Amino acid sequence: MDTVTRGIVADLGFLPEMDRLRDRLFAWIAESSAELRPLLEWQFDAGSKYFRPLTIFGCYRAQKGGEIPDNVIRSAAVLEMMHNMTLVIDDILDLSDERRGKPTMHAKFGNLPALMASGFIAADGFAMVADDAHDIRLFADLVKRLGVAECAQWRLRRQPLGVKDWEMIAGEDTGSMFETCACLATRDETLRKFGRLIGMLYHGCDDVGDVKGLESLGGGGEEDLRDGILTLPAALAIEDKAICDLFCKDAPSDGELQRISKAMIARLPDAEAHLDQIASDAKWEAQVNTGDPGVLLELVDYTRELSRR
Repeated sequence: MDTVTRGIVADLGFLPEMDRLRDRLFAWIAESSAELRPLLEWQFDAGSKYFRPLTIFGCYRAQKGGEIPDNVIRSAAVLEMMHNMTLVIDDILDLSDERRGKPTMHAKFGNLPALMASGFIAADGFAMVADDAHDIRLFADLVKRLGVAECAQWRLRRQPLGVKDWEMIAGEDTGSMFETCACLATRDETLRKFGRLIGMLYHGCDDVGDVKGLESLGGGGEEDLRDGILTLPAALAIEDKAICDLFCKDAPSDGELQRISKAMIARLPDAEAHLDQIASDAKWEAQVNTGDPGVLLELVDYTRELSRR
């Protein structure tokens, strides 16, 4: 766990739960195939931020209170497994050689082993919750939505889209996973919209953090700019037709990419204001749908601060 997240986890009072989560993940790895165990150890010992399990724990405590039970720890472990499955694939797609300061799985072990490991992770995740029809339905729906979202985001590269389009993409890409977090915790739909909003907030803070040159929350600023991915700052910058024309080119030059980047930097205040509104909406959802929203309000504040470091 990185130092920033560890401080947040400690402030929210979830260090014991996070230790239980890590123990479960590494017990699974220890019992996994000897062929893939080195890849799994490499992937899961990479300084994860664990924001998704943290959201599960926060939603559970806000609605139900008390100690986090073992079945919720298990759900959080499987969610983290599904998240890492997507990271392995994203890194291959983005041609990313590093994540969190160390070589990505495919850079270390090769594309074929990494792809096989991603499938292994997902399969074992489903096996781990095989006795829980509720979790199986949620994870199946999540994997389908993530696949559709990734294809849509790739298809919509270099298109003259806007902030509403970004909200749709962010809501399905990252938002769907945080929606799942909320529903795993509460076992109903009460906090699904809260989950979607905090996922969009996380996604947008990642976009802004990349443009600012901060340590990424999981995305890749240079790759997104190169590939014409619609980030929040890009959606605002391309409201200028000249910048939009450059953004939509198949292969913009280095100088043109620099112009787009400068235009994105100029629109950062507007991006931050948009994130403030999403954070406000998330807090409202927490307040009207839980009896004790304090932990979720703090979680929104911590998430919002990630792009301001």
